[in-house]
Amino acid sequence: MSVNCEVGLGHSKTVSIVVPAHNEEGNLTTLVEQLSLVLPDDLTWDVVLVDDGSVDETWSAIEALSKKDERICGVRLSRNFGHQYALLAGLSYAKGDAVVMMDADLQHPPNVVPVLLEEWYKGAKIVHTIRRESGTEPLVKRLTSKAFYRVFSLLSGSTIRPGMADFRLVDRLVVDSLLECKEEGLFLRGLVNWVGFKSVAIEFECHERFSGASSYTARKMLRLAWDGIASFSVVPLRLGILIGLLTSFAAFAELGYVLYVAGIQGDAVPGWASAVSIITLLFGILFMFLGVIAEYIGRILIEVRGRPRFIASETVGVARDAARGD
Repeated sequence: MSVNCEVGLGHSKTVSIVVPAHNEEGNLTTLVEQLSLVLPDDLTWDVVLVDDGSVDETWSAIEALSKKDERICGVRLSRNFGHQYALLAGLSYAKGDAVVMMDADLQHPPNVVPVLLEEWYKGAKIVHTIRRESGTEPLVKRLTSKAFYRVFSLLSGSTIRPGMADFRLVDRLVVDSLLECKEEGLFLRGLVNWVGFKSVAIEFECHERFSGASSYTARKMLRLAWDGIASFSVVPLRLGILIGLLTSFAAFAELGYVLYVAGIQGDAVPGWASAVSIITLLFGILFMFLGVIAEYIGRILIEVRGRPRFIASETVGVARDAARGD
């Protein structure tokens, strides 16, 4: 891929590349080597590798890379805090004028990074990437992904295009704005859109995982989807009010019908089935929305506690001034 980075020549700008890693020991060396080959020679850059509670030799690989190249920095979290919080930890330690976020498994191609930089040199504060569909993804995954982005955009008022990944470049102004957000249930794809700033989007071909297996289970993806919706919308709560009004109207209509039959027609027919049905319906809806309310109250409790969103146990090549994600 040929990229003209002359726009950036003569500027002493620096770029940090943040890479969360969970059990990625077999990918990190190749990732760093490919980044070293594609990044412009005149660019001052560093890589912040975040070990998100790995149980393999990921941290040993990070230490070895840091000893070999002083531009490689490492942050080891005290446990597995999750992909979004590992990204946040990397942002907390990144010192560049711009920060590129990408995965460690090489599905986010390093040769796209110079393209992100070129758009940044042109003035974009946020450079999103949109994953092109290859047709090899499972049908269920494609359909659920599109459905989520449509539902999220509808409920939150913040549009996220299908295929938008956590592979992006953000300017220092954007990084500082993101770090000021202290919310629980972090969903960076929505948050990056929410902070605003001039943005562009480029498409890229997603590669196959270089080695190892993905740690992103269906359960984690569902949790991320719910975090995204709950963090950016109170529509589920307002929907509860609407459905409550509709079901209350239905219940009063049923009551009116019973009074009419019993009091005016005098022809009340014992009908336990209808009574049980409507009671079951009302209580089912009631308990469903009590669960939604409990979820939001739980999030309030977590934020009131004010616990750090990540804790770094070790670092290599960086100062420990961001060891807690307060």
